[in-house]
Amino acid sequence: MENQLVVVLDFGGQYKELIARRVRECAVASVIKPGNTPLEEIKAMDPIGIILTGGPDSVYCDDAPRCDPALFKLGIPVLGICYGLQLVVYSLGGEVRPCNVSEYGRTKVTVDPSSPIFRGLDKSQIGLMSHTDQVSALPAGFASIASTSNCPHAAIADVERRIYGTQFHPEVENTPNGTQVIRNFLYEVCGAKSDYDIHDYETRMINEIREQVGGEHVILGLSGGVDSSVCAALLAKAIPGQLHCIFVDHGLMRKDEGDEVEAAFSGRDLHFIRVNAEERFLKLLKGVDDPEKKRKIIGSEFVRVFEDEAKKLGKIRFLAQGTIYPDVIESGVNSAVIKSHHNVGGLPKDMQFTDLVEPLRGLFKDEVRALGRQLGLPKALVERQPFPGPGLAVRVIGEITKDKLDLLREADAIFRQEMKRSRVKADQYFAVLTDTRSVGVMGDFRTHGWTVALRAVKTTDFMTCQVVPISHSMLNRTATRIVNEVKGISRVVYDITGKPPATIEWE
Repeated sequence: MENQLVVVLDFGGQYKELIARRVRECAVASVIKPGNTPLEEIKAMDPIGIILTGGPDSVYCDDAPRCDPALFKLGIPVLGICYGLQLVVYSLGGEVRPCNVSEYGRTKVTVDPSSPIFRGLDKSQIGLMSHTDQVSALPAGFASIASTSNCPHAAIADVERRIYGTQFHPEVENTPNGTQVIRNFLYEVCGAKSDYDIHDYETRMINEIREQVGGEHVILGLSGGVDSSVCAALLAKAIPGQLHCIFVDHGLMRKDEGDEVEAAFSGRDLHFIRVNAEERFLKLLKGVDDPEKKRKIIGSEFVRVFEDEAKKLGKIRFLAQGTIYPDVIESGVNSAVIKSHHNVGGLPKDMQFTDLVEPLRGLFKDEVRALGRQLGLPKALVERQPFPGPGLAVRVIGEITKDKLDLLREADAIFRQEMKRSRVKADQYFAVLTDTRSVGVMGDFRTHGWTVALRAVKTTDFMTCQVVPISHSMLNRTATRIVNEVKGISRVVYDITGKPPATIEWE
């Protein structure tokens, strides 16, 4: 039986993925769709609820993104967040105007605990505000159910039509009880039944894989990262004896990583094939400095390597990939392109494989890890740091050469060693070789070497992140080692930019 579903309509909000994740954490399936998704398509999905995201626009502007106003006549519960709240008000005859005093950051919010979405909460709450417009007049049938010192309508409700809105963001960690607000909307308003979990997803995906593939064989590009490893485990369980895992060592791996991946998988119940293709990839990447071109070249050549190996195995039409939901979202499938992921935006149109198998396409990173644990994968694989499919190609800024890659491999290995030694808690950390050279001095001689940037972040979903505060002594020790041990690097800096506005990777 299909899961109950909540549709998240995106109006350009930076937290749309967090909203979808929070819904899933509450054991309800969710999907993200563009804000202008046709009404008939939404009705066909038969959602139990609809959530409207935030966004950067002013809803009263002519070119502001909007949904079909008939959405609010479907009888389906709606929760508008930030811009979504303002869109509800504007669409139903209320007024939205610029704030006299804009609100940003953690803000004290007074809520009405008798309202269904605030049930079980204290009257005084903290909510993350981020708005320059606010509701100045409510539509007919609505009442204010929360306020701040500067925002009289910090949350609104039309109980009869089951339409709610919050000016603050309940999906973020800076709203401590925000998940409870979303849970209340799902269970108190939408009548959710708690029918979504990873075990259910595993069972459904195994059935879908078997139905799609039948008795045919499948090639999987195995990088050794979390996503492809979990994909391999799931496919091996669904279609034992039909899976060929190809590990392409494109020369863009971290230090000793190719050998480590081979050691980890060659003894498993998989047909493991290692292809050493460094020269092949570097030749294609020569002279290329645009990051999008890099990603597309690497994605295309990955498929070509798979095709070459497939010919040796006989005619195989199925190509499996560890594509996950953030890959799809960032590659602009439902929204603007942030960066093309090699397994989404870089696949050639004329590839010989006619069918893709992507069983993780609907999962976020934390769900992939949970599925991996459920499938019995070792902790070392499930908890491994994410590594981009294009590898160090997106950590060498500008043109890629073997010399640059070797410099970065050594610097990155030193940084990872020092992070482990210092027991710094970070979800992802790595070095980047920038395209900047700077003057230095070593001994009595002038140097003109490359600048390396170090990056360490804390994140739960890899869609947003905060910088990890590393001690100056640890950074100094790492920088000293890199400059002394890696000839050609003369300067080390630390990246302190979160996501947003930056992405975790530099390219």
